[in-house]
Amino acid sequence: MISYYGARANLYFLSQKYPDWSHQQLASALGCSKGWVKKWLKRLREELTQGIALQDILQGHSRTRIHPPATVHPLVVESILHIRDQPPEGLRRVPGAEAIQYYLKRDPALQLFEMPIPSQKTIYRVLKYHDRIASPHHRVPEPVERPAPLTCWQIDFKDVSSVPADASGKRQHVVETLNVIDMGTSILLDAHVRPDFTAETALEALSQTIQTYGCPHRITLDRDTRWIVIHAGWAVLMAVIFLPL
Repeated sequence: MISYYGARANLYFLSQKYPDWSHQQLASALGCSKGWVKKWLKRLREELTQGIALQDILQGHSRTRIHPPATVHPLVVESILHIRDQPPEGLRRVPGAEAIQYYLKRDPALQLFEMPIPSQKTIYRVLKYHDRIASPHHRVPEPVERPAPLTCWQIDFKDVSSVPADASGKRQHVVETLNVIDMGTSILLDAHVRPDFTAETALEALSQTIQTYGCPHRITLDRDTRWIVIHAGWAVLMAVIFLPL
């Protein structure tokens, strides 16, 4: 609040000292936007003319509501909840605020009584108040016990940032490294580096690590599409690893 007060005071004294300065010159000197300078020069001029003390003007206007928010008529609330609970024919989904507002504007009863149609934000508040929108469930993080060494791995692709993009070829993921980290010890077991990671080459690289350290009990991975083969089942992976040469 003090910084706002000081900026307004500086604007006033600069405008008095340099009356020929443009809005842009004042904005550059104060480090403010041109729109802010224009708004406050107008407010200073108008309110000083009304006889308001300078220090009161510099305090700014209160942001407290002057008028209470308009209440939603019970008939409108009932219509909102009815549309939410029993969507009109042809609407194959639970209607949100935008869809509900659309149908409210076409409600014959509301048109007959000339009921004002609330905004989407107000409709959302009505749905929230009447438990039609569930509050998000905040999960409380629970500590996870560190697994035994070499039993659980975490695998992830990382871009090699030191390799620049190819102007005539790949712009992203030019070279990637497949990191295999043991969750029990946080040791980097392997870092496979390739410019052509696919589902096949990624599975081949992972099989090399498994042949070196043995098969873990669990592997944690993200939703990279290249791991779709592993999602199909460990049998596929085992077949690739122990396939005779």
